[in-house]
Amino acid sequence: LILADEPTGNLDSRTSREIMDMFHDLHQQGNTIVLITHDEEIAAQAPRSMHILDGRVTEIRRTMGKE
Repeated sequence: LILADEPTGNLDSRTSREIMDMFHDLHQQGNTIVLITHDEEIAAQAPRSMHILDGRVTEIRRTMGKE
């Protein structure tokens, strides 16, 4: 289990892509990744995302992601 709180938050776009590529590789190897982000483009890369507002889940989305 990998917990990642805003891992791309203060990075340039090239480094952000490298970090996300690393997470995709880790996921393909069977690792579970919980990634917290405010960036919709980053969230869209995940096969599933949960939106939380005021401590409550408001939406769960399944996407194709980059698997």
